[in-house]
Amino acid sequence: MTDAPGKAQMKYLIIYAHPNAKSFNHAIKETIEAALKASNAAVAVRDLYEIPFDPALKTAELEMVEGVPVPEDVKQEQEYIRSSDVLIFIYPIWWSDMPAILKGYVDRVFSYGFAWSMEQNVFNGLLHGKKAVIVNTLASGRDDLVNMGLLECMSKTIDAGIFDFCGIQVIEHKYLCGVLDATAEERTRMLKEVEEMMGRIIGKQA
Repeated sequence: MTDAPGKAQMKYLIIYAHPNAKSFNHAIKETIEAALKASNAAVAVRDLYEIPFDPALKTAELEMVEGVPVPEDVKQEQEYIRSSDVLIFIYPIWWSDMPAILKGYVDRVFSYGFAWSMEQNVFNGLLHGKKAVIVNTLASGRDDLVNMGLLECMSKTIDAGIFDFCGIQVIEHKYLCGVLDATAEERTRMLKEVEEMMGRIIGKQA
């Protein structure tokens, strides 16, 4: 497969947050990575537990102003994001939220002056043109999550509260529900759904 004449190759960045290499989340990561490599897409992977990434926001970072050097670990992650077109986040939902290491990644890496700014009390996203794909696993069944309104809440706080705020367009947010009690056949079906989702995404971005 070759790129269309005159069209730059799309660059994908997988940001993965799960501590267990034998987890279903890891299988999702491998499925997505394989789909991207099969299409000859440029792909980089940031396994936050493997790096390892320090999620603790420091006082100096919180108080950073223009001209103050960005910490090297944060600068490195910002460069990965800056050079990517599509960001793919893979992580489980724990306590109705993302794992602490990923929340710390957002706190530190999606910082003022890089991901957002504020002028005359107006917030501005600085990462326009970038797209995001989010894949989450949840222990509870979809019906229970929908009835409690949790899926809607998470979509608002994550899609709108983080990505839209920074100017990133969320093109897919896939919730894989009931994973804890899922059979091997059901998990295989879920991975097939992820593979098909990636096929659609890659086709649209090509």
